[in-house]
Amino acid sequence: MPSRAPCPHRISAVPRSAPLVTVSAALLALSLSLSACTGDSGAHGAAPGSFGSPGLRDPYFPKLGNGGYDVTHYALTLDYDPNGHRLRGTAVITARAAHDLRAFNLDLKGLDVEDVTVEGEGARWSRAGQELTVRPEDEVDKGERFRTTVRYAGAPEAITDPDGSEEGWLRTRDGALALGEPTGSMAWFPGNHHPSDKASYDITVTVPEGLHAVSNGEPGKEPVPTRKGRTTYSWRAAEPMASYVATVAIGRYGIQRSKTRDGLPVYVAVDPSQAKQSRKVLARIPEVMAWSEGVFGPYPFSSTGAIVDRPEDSGYALETQNRPTFPGAPDIDLLVHELAHQWYGNSVTPRSWRDMWLNEGFATYAEWLWQEEHGGDSAQKTFDALYRGTYYPDLTDDRAIWAFPPAEPPDAAHISDSPVYQRGAMVLHKVRRTIGDTAFRTLLRGWATEHRHGNADTGDFTEYAEKHAQKHAPGKDLSDVWKEWLYGDGKPARP
Repeated sequence: MPSRAPCPHRISAVPRSAPLVTVSAALLALSLSLSACTGDSGAHGAAPGSFGSPGLRDPYFPKLGNGGYDVTHYALTLDYDPNGHRLRGTAVITARAAHDLRAFNLDLKGLDVEDVTVEGEGARWSRAGQELTVRPEDEVDKGERFRTTVRYAGAPEAITDPDGSEEGWLRTRDGALALGEPTGSMAWFPGNHHPSDKASYDITVTVPEGLHAVSNGEPGKEPVPTRKGRTTYSWRAAEPMASYVATVAIGRYGIQRSKTRDGLPVYVAVDPSQAKQSRKVLARIPEVMAWSEGVFGPYPFSSTGAIVDRPEDSGYALETQNRPTFPGAPDIDLLVHELAHQWYGNSVTPRSWRDMWLNEGFATYAEWLWQEEHGGDSAQKTFDALYRGTYYPDLTDDRAIWAFPPAEPPDAAHISDSPVYQRGAMVLHKVRRTIGDTAFRTLLRGWATEHRHGNADTGDFTEYAEKHAQKHAPGKDLSDVWKEWLYGDGKPARP
């Protein structure tokens, strides 16, 4: 995809049982499957008093996530051997039960489970596809906070998305890069891997001496060398984070630490092959952050930065929380795009994958605003070029942008297509033209504040925008914007 359209990421089997688990585990898995048919469709749905549902009925990934509980914290302890491509992990998952639970599920694809405990007591478990079903010794009561510990090991997988791109645990020339949008995080740790369930994280990673392990949040104590030629790195992400923007990057990075003018820590990890090309644009992170806070409001996290790997390691950028990942040196537009996601996508997170345009439309429009205020094309000129089909002069067919409404991708393979990005940004520009610049600027900040560290869907946004317009632009009606640009089929008759 051209550089001006960043983030080109996409966007039953017989259970494998633990030792001593009998046929009852298989029957349990079957009963869980049946209970899902009557489970609640909300973010923590379950058949009350029984089983947590094995999926949250996301419109594009119905098996993703699990019902019956809400995760509040992940403590992940990982040990990776790049040469043997072997990952060993312990996940301690702290959650609150939304119902009385006799059993619940976790998402985990591949890897071998060694044992599971709940509140320190051994638990029975079984597996079917990406579902790890856990049956604790004692029922978990509604409202109870409980800890589940899963020990696992094996060769982590790269997952091929419906659009053909790869995520999960990606092997690189000197290590690995873990990327999770939309489903890849279940390839390297068990959890509730739906964007509607956010949590804080502690991530500890042990790697061979000479390699760095970079993750989300802030580094803990100084790296600890071990007796066997290995080094342990620790990271803490205290603010809520959806699992799809969790990351671990392992490699021979050059590390740079600094601070913005306001004292925000900046942590940058760059593959040596990309250091020269990246230096100039990464030095602009404090400038971009200052501009973003002026437009979008206070930064929602406690550090920022970037991870730059080789282009062949992933092939796409991703807005991993606190420090986005880039496939080679980014240009300024891509840097602005991924940092804008920290507000729109990472702090205000989509309630389901149908709401992807709330991530990508906002981040794309951030690029337009940056260009408008830094000597480039105005947002109106960009909008007009897209409408006329002259934005990409090397393309003779501009029909892709009008293939479907941004709020209604046809299936999982299209949640990262052009209508979600570019037409999503056009929706925001139409809102701006309707309510005026001043009201639009307060809308950008207000939306990010209203749902800070939470989840929202398209209906939440349109309701918020309409109430905002009534207050700040009386008499302005947004109904045609939603009808023609957000939900309408094909190219609107008028720009």
